[in-house]
Amino acid sequence: MCRARGATVDLKMPAWMPGYYQLLDYAKNVQNFRAVGAAGKELGWEKISSNAWRVENPKTPITVNYDVVATKAFVAQPWLDSTRGYVAPAGVFLYVSGYIHEPVTVEVKPWSGWNKVATGLEPVAGRKNVYRARDFDILFDSPILTGNLDDLKPFTVRGVPHYFTAYKPGQFDGDSLMNDLKKIVQQGVDVIGDVPYTHYTFLAIGPGRGGIEHLNSSTIGFSGEALSKAGERQRTLCFIAHEYFHHFNVKRIRPIALGPFDYDRENRTNMLWVSEGLTVYYEYMLVRRAGLMSGQDLLQHFQSDIAAYENKTGHLYQSLAQSSYETWSEGPFGRTGDTVNKTISYYQKGPAVGLLLDMAIRHSTGNRKTLDDVMRTVYRTYYREKQRGFTDLEFRKVCESVAGADLSELFDYVYTVKEPDYAKYLAYGGLGIEAGEKTWKLYPLQEVDELQGKIRKDWMRE
Repeated sequence: MCRARGATVDLKMPAWMPGYYQLLDYAKNVQNFRAVGAAGKELGWEKISSNAWRVENPKTPITVNYDVVATKAFVAQPWLDSTRGYVAPAGVFLYVSGYIHEPVTVEVKPWSGWNKVATGLEPVAGRKNVYRARDFDILFDSPILTGNLDDLKPFTVRGVPHYFTAYKPGQFDGDSLMNDLKKIVQQGVDVIGDVPYTHYTFLAIGPGRGGIEHLNSSTIGFSGEALSKAGERQRTLCFIAHEYFHHFNVKRIRPIALGPFDYDRENRTNMLWVSEGLTVYYEYMLVRRAGLMSGQDLLQHFQSDIAAYENKTGHLYQSLAQSSYETWSEGPFGRTGDTVNKTISYYQKGPAVGLLLDMAIRHSTGNRKTLDDVMRTVYRTYYREKQRGFTDLEFRKVCESVAGADLSELFDYVYTVKEPDYAKYLAYGGLGIEAGEKTWKLYPLQEVDELQGKIRKDWMRE
């Protein structure tokens, strides 16, 4: 419990949710705000900004009541109806300004006809549906799902349990899905060499699109009905792998701008090409390394991303870093509907640059080092040791240190609109590329030297 000392207390609601880089103005959904002190005495209050309420401070405990309109079924918005409740915490909970680092306890009171509450929050021993968080940053990063939910059979990796709780998941082989997810999680853990949580929960909030990563959970739109189709199953596994790997890459391996957060405004960074683009790269790699995707499918994913980027006029105007910075106003996929589109998506160019960067590191080190070594080094140095995010320059220095080489040309592909030399870098791994009018094709070269063959075999898991 915080002890504010002034004549008034300012209560605030975040304007956005970590993991979803758009201002959502959650406070507009707050209605019937009321504050009372001891013995139920009404306290005076006023709205002082779009997301803040100033309440009279009687120097005794204050109880605040309010309603939240929750009518949009989406991973970044709270939702409540007769079937389920989904708490996107940034859109539900207020915090006392200046006291965001205070511990917090949340009690969930589900409707009597519902069977379960699921969340990544830590349960309070001996108290049903009561959870705690070290501070409000943790709370805002821990969604809660309640309703008549289905649990799949959990699995462990390095002794740590992983759960999958779903609303209306449909008919499918749950054990088979969990076996696949275990393989993917194992590959993700192998990249970094650490499990930084004590439990992890996949929250499937129902059929639909979208996913958001959290410290020890992820929220996904999900229907198991599509898993019987090979192409849809692979897309679903890649999607879940993406959200899972984010607990490393963005939650812990993070640009310095992304934490501590300023919940009142945009938290802009040039580095979402690392946080999102390289996570796309790793979603493909984890699924391939888990044996759930063929080598040809792997190439197909990258050539699709390259084609999507190269076929947009935006690649002539906007750099990858600019795309990262402008996502708050333009969206993660850039603007659409322009007569001459001048934006790109870091989801498309990001993994392509990740591929070229991995090939450059493998080539310069004789395949002794890879992009995995970059991710491990950044995780260890900045998350574990320095306990902070990294700057643009620091990330580049780690890449060049691991490669033992200057990578100026590759970083030109990030900070300028210079055309990537795909052929040069792909050839390091024994791969070729062929540009068509609208499609781009990646393929294994017929004649390769020993190093090229070694890189290709290792990278493609041939």
